[in-house]
Amino acid sequence: MQDDKLAADEARRATQHNSVKEQIESDVNSEIAARADHTTPGEAARMNNLAGDFRHKAINEVAQSEREVGRSRGIARVSQVVDYIFFLIYTLLAIRLVLALLAARSEAGFVQLIRNITDPLYAPFRGIVGSPSIEGGYTLALPIVIAIVVYALVHAGINGLLRLFAHRKTEI
Repeated sequence: MQDDKLAADEARRATQHNSVKEQIESDVNSEIAARADHTTPGEAARMNNLAGDFRHKAINEVAQSEREVGRSRGIARVSQVVDYIFFLIYTLLAIRLVLALLAARSEAGFVQLIRNITDPLYAPFRGIVGSPSIEGGYTLALPIVIAIVVYALVHAGINGLLRLFAHRKTEI
């Protein structure tokens, strides 16, 4: 019997404790809410200043991002033009190489056209190494192969520089 009274008394005390605790939490929360609803003029001015600063920073960040996106688009367009020019160079030099491999007649109009167009591109590489030939006039024009490789390296370097300029700088 004594144990039942002790257990009941402990349960009653625990209930009272929880009730007091909930009342205090409720009072504290309502006091915090009341203070939050009533800001002083100084606090309101500071909040307005902070809001203005945040708004100004957000606008500046958006404007900066727009400038960077526009710059990246311009550089991407330049990269496309560079790619087109180099692919045209590769194609013309490859045609000249194939014509040399097939021993095309140098008097033919198309062969002369390709030679006239590619001579300025091929001239710096002419004579670097020999061009092995076999019977029948078939020639492996190694300087053309070297020219294609060098132009591919220059192409990759230019595209790498363009990527560096287009890369968006981030702040930490």
